[in-house]
Formats: sequence, structure tokens, C-alpha cells
Amino acid sequence: MKAIESFLQSVSNFLWGIPLIILLVGGGLFFLFYSRALPYRHFGHAIDILRGKHDRSSDPGDISHFQALSAALSGTLGMGNIAGVAFAVSYGGPSTVVWMWVTALVGVATKFFTCSLAIMYRGEDSKGNIQGGPMYVIREGLGRRWMPLAIFFCLAGLIGTLPVFQINQLTETMRDAILLPYNVIGEDQVTLFNFWFGLGIAALVAYVIFGGVRRVGYYAARLVPTMVVAYLLCVIAILAVNASQILPALGTIFTHALQADLSSVAAGGLMGVLITGIRQGAFSNEAGIGTEVMAHGAARTKEPIREGLVAMMGPVVDTLIVCTLTALVLLTTGVWSKESGDNVSGAALTAEAFAQSLGAAGPWIIMVLVTVFSMSTMFTFWYYGAKCLGFLIGAEHQGWYRYIYIVLIVVGAVISLKAVVFLITTGYALMAIPTMIASLLLAPKVMDAAQRYFEPSTSRR
Repeated sequence: MKAIESFLQSVSNFLWGIPLIILLVGGGLFFLFYSRALPYRHFGHAIDILRGKHDRSSDPGDISHFQALSAALSGTLGMGNIAGVAFAVSYGGPSTVVWMWVTALVGVATKFFTCSLAIMYRGEDSKGNIQGGPMYVIREGLGRRWMPLAIFFCLAGLIGTLPVFQINQLTETMRDAILLPYNVIGEDQVTLFNFWFGLGIAALVAYVIFGGVRRVGYYAARLVPTMVVAYLLCVIAILAVNASQILPALGTIFTHALQADLSSVAAGGLMGVLITGIRQGAFSNEAGIGTEVMAHGAARTKEPIREGLVAMMGPVVDTLIVCTLTALVLLTTGVWSKESGDNVSGAALTAEAFAQSLGAAGPWIIMVLVTVFSMSTMFTFWYYGAKCLGFLIGAEHQGWYRYIYIVLIVVGAVISLKAVVFLITTGYALMAIPTMIASLLLAPKVMDAAQRYFEPSTSRR
């Protein structure tokens, strides 16, 4: 396992180098300035769309604007916020938060463009059903000669949308925060528990994903908002208990950033911290990665700009609000500094922070939240992976992916955190390349549509 971890870490760090950072962050800055900050100026209208004011049941698509955002957030909110932030801060130090903020700020513009394109260039799969996603944007928007890029995205998507991180962290939290401390199981029973727990969760996920995208959207729209509110209330309570430490914690974030966080040996100094922060930010809000394009591509609408406006709210909710609050919990309670280098944790570290401030109830609260968040993400990621496989071998065969997916849930329960983190971030890096290239090339099409949509005389708003 150590050899696998080392190999995946090397691959992930290589892919998340300066070229990809320029593509993601530089591309986001290009979208921001090219649009003259247009998406940032229309948050009010985006909220109206989200409330269903512009929903039309006759429009093409499978799910409502709200369900599309919920499905997209179910893939970003949760494990990326609870476990991913803990991993990033304990691995790279507090200044990783600064780079996560950067990805969110430019990610607003990135999501506006990528998800507008998701509706603008939807295409038919081999069964004649309307689909959205970077592969269809590439095929329909750039033409058949760009098909190798679409195929490349789908192959990368089959890696990036694996359920291994979610089940790994759910298993870790149940084991390390609940079962081991209460002596329900012993250290010699960990492997066996991991297997049977993974098998049980696989059965629950199978029930939902065999119902298709509508069932996924149905559950996501109900589970995600409730759990986000519950998580935020708990985090606010913890910060209230540690109110005197909030300003010092914020200071630590910027102090470490100014000092280049050279003490973070695990992350590799300044460049390692920058890569860790941007990689975690992209993992959390998925701006420019392409998974969000597949979720929003299923929205029931004829107006590309509407879906782009809804999608752009994701990085604000996910990274600027939820990830920041999680980081402050880790910093104000001091648990982040207990683990570094090879000894890093994810959700279990956040559970320890909850336990410090909320007492014995803390780990149980995190257990419930991690369960819902990780499972809602697994519900959504199946849909992404199936669409990638369907594009490659035909939609009539994509149902087989569900069986592969269920097996991989069990596999993810028994392997190490580092292995799954670097495997998934490798997939994300590869997915970002075709997604951003296509979006940059088609950006003028989005601006043309936006200008028509926001014309004072238009009746579509």
C-alpha cells in the first residue's frame, strides 16, 4: 500500500503542476475579465431561477434547476468540506485555505461558462436521449474532429468519479470516531469491519442508483439542503464556543501564507502548499473539472445562461462559506497541528474537533453528517461515471457501470486515505484539461448568448 500511495502521489503532484494551475486559475481569471464580471452582477436573478420562478415543465431535461444544483452540490458539499479540508490543512498547513479561496473566486466565472455550455451544447446519446457534459460540449460545439478530446475526458471521468474517497471517509469516521473509542470493535477486527461496512453501504447506494437520475435528483434535493444547514449550525456553535480564537485563526491562515508555509515539509514548501490548496479547492467545488457540467446538463431548461447563473453559486456555497468554516473549526480547536506529514487524517480529524467543543455528541453528529454527505455524493458520482461509459461504448451498455461502481464502493472501504485522495485528484487533473480547453474555445458563444439574454427587451427573464 505504501508503494501504491507513493506512486499515486507522484502522479497527482506531477499533473497538478504549474501548467494545470495556469489552465484552471488563469482560465478562471480570463472568464472573469472577458465577461466583465457579468455573472458576479446577477446573483439576485440566479436566486430567482433557483426558487423555480423560471421553471417550465415542457422544457427539455430531466431535473429542475434546484435539483440540478442540489445534485451538483451533493457531489461537492460534504466529504470535500469535512474530510478534504481536514486533509489539506493537516497536510499542507493553514495557508492552503488562501488558495482554496482563489479557486472559488475565479470558479464562479468558470462555472458560469462551463455550465452555460452544458445546456447550449447538449447532444443525443446512442439511444437518442438528450445528454449534457464536457464530452457533448466538445462533440457538438467544437465538432467531430475534436472527438479524441471528448474520449479523453470520459476516460479521465471514469477515474475521477470513483466512489472510493466517499466510502473510505465514511468507513474511517464510523471506525475511528465511534467504534474504536467505544470498544465496539478491536484493532484486530478493523479490516473485517471495513469490508462488511463497505458491503452494507454498497447495498444502500445500489437501491438509489438503480432508480436512475430522477431518483438521484429527488434524494439530493431533500438530503443536501437539510444536511448543509445542520452542518453549518454545528460549525457556528463550535465557533461560538471558540470565539476568542477566530481572529487568531484567520491570522494564522495569512501568516502562514506570507511565510510561504516552508515548515510544511509534507506538502513541499510554497509550491507544494499552493498545489495542495488549489487541488483541494478544485476537488471541493469542481469548477472547471467537468463533473458539474454533467449535473447541470441534465437541468430542465432551454436557456443556457439560466443554468450558468445557477451553477455559479456552487463555489460560493461550497468553498467560500462551508470550507472556510470547516477550516476555522480545525484551526480554532487546534486539532489541525496534531497530524502532519505521513500521519494525516480526513473526517476523523474533523470529528475530533467536534468532540472537543461539543463533547461526546460531537463524533455522533459528524457520523450522521458524513453518512448523508458521502452517500449523496456516491449517488451523484454514479451518474457521472455512467454517462462517461455510455459515451464511450453506447448508452445501451452504460447500465453495466452500476455493477462496477457497487464493487468499487467495497474496495474503497478497505484501502488507505492517501491512496484514494491521490487517485481521485489524478482523475480530476485529467478531467480539467479537456473541460477547460473546450470552455475557453467556446467562451465567445457564451457571451453572445448572455448579451441576448440580458437585453432589456428580452421577455425570457
